[in-house]
Amino acid sequence: MAPDKPRERFHTMETVRSMGGIWILLEGRGETPDGGTATTLMTLGFDPQKRRFTGTFIAAMMTHMWHFDGELDAAEKVLTLHTEGPSVSEASRMTKYKDVIEMAGEDHRLLTSHMLGEDGKWVIFMTVHYTRKP
Repeated sequence: MAPDKPRERFHTMETVRSMGGIWILLEGRGETPDGGTATTLMTLGFDPQKRRFTGTFIAAMMTHMWHFDGELDAAEKVLTLHTEGPSVSEASRMTKYKDVIEMAGEDHRLLTSHMLGEDGKWVIFMTVHYTRKP
């Protein structure tokens, strides 16, 4: 999932649920590039004191816990989450990332993951289309 790699397709299932009406838990299970199983957990909530969205992301195939800080656009359709984590090109170096979650329809959510390149420009390295199963 690096910008200089060829495009790959993977399939995953995600269960989304509320915890106490405060937090949203997004639990995923799908394929990894090497044919294994990816298990993920994302939390999202709103911090009323900071007036910002907050959350975390962990995955069974990585040791870094991602911490998010974000904002919702004026139309309340696009949530941009900022974070920092290991560089895909050099794991010992940290870099900035942002995930943009767009509510593209009642049954469609689009996630676009970006990383800040060495040239200071954002580079998309992953796009995920989530559709609600009937």
